[in-house]
Amino acid sequence: MKEQEKHTFTIRPACREDAALVFYFIRQIAIYEHMLDEVKNTEEMVRKVVFDEKHAEAVIAEEDGKPVGFALFFTTYSTFVGRPGIHLEDLFVEKEHRGKGYGKLLLQHVAKLAVERGCGRLEWCCLDWNEPSLRFYRSLGASSLDEWIDFRLQGDTLKKVAGR
Repeated sequence: MKEQEKHTFTIRPACREDAALVFYFIRQIAIYEHMLDEVKNTEEMVRKVVFDEKHAEAVIAEEDGKPVGFALFFTTYSTFVGRPGIHLEDLFVEKEHRGKGYGKLLLQHVAKLAVERGCGRLEWCCLDWNEPSLRFYRSLGASSLDEWIDFRLQGDTLKKVAGR
């Protein structure tokens, strides 16, 4: 029997110099979700919005010092709970590194941040066809909010509603 390789896995906060890497992972998750044509973001926008304006945070997962995944999240507020929360916008692990527990470690890392920050919730969305992710989230005890329907205003419709 072949001895399993040992790897060093770490999670670190992303920094401004990681803007290209964060953008790369955003594009990779969009490819996985068959939504690359919807990505309007750029590396420069990531640098500005995430790292300069600090509207979101990201962490980088590394195996033996090489980036293999990321999580991007931002603070929310629950009027019912009366406390902040975290919305996990993206969690992604490169295909060749899946099945090693890295996705779970990334989610646990963000959950730990939520607890440390006194958050009442950690929430995210998942596409209804993404069975591997749905099984993974349910295996952790996460519940889906089937009674809620997400709505979105964007582009010209957003401008129209805003009276612009």
